[in-house]
Amino acid sequence: MSEININVSGMTCGSCVKHVTNALQPLDGVDDVSVDLAAGKVKVTRAMDKSDDLIAALIEGGYPAQLDSGSAPQAKQGGGCGGGCSCS
Repeated sequence: MSEININVSGMTCGSCVKHVTNALQPLDGVDDVSVDLAAGKVKVTRAMDKSDDLIAALIEGGYPAQLDSGSAPQAKQGGGCGGGCSCS
C-alpha cells in the first residue's frame, strides 16, 4: 500500500470533508481517505503510487490540490465548498 499526502485548499467545514472523501473514495485502488480539515491535508492509502487522478478529482470537485512535498505549509487559499455546502 502507498500513502499519498495531498495539500487541499478551500476546505472549511464538515461538508467539505465529506465532498473530498466522496470524490476520492471511488477511485481505483483507494483503500482509505483521511482528511485533516484544520491543516488542509488529505492522506490517501491506495494499492498504487499514482496521484494524478486524485488531484484531478479534487480540482474537478472545486478544491485546488497538489501533492504535499513535505515543505512548510502554505497559506490557505480561497475556493472550497465546491460541493455546494452552506457554511459561508
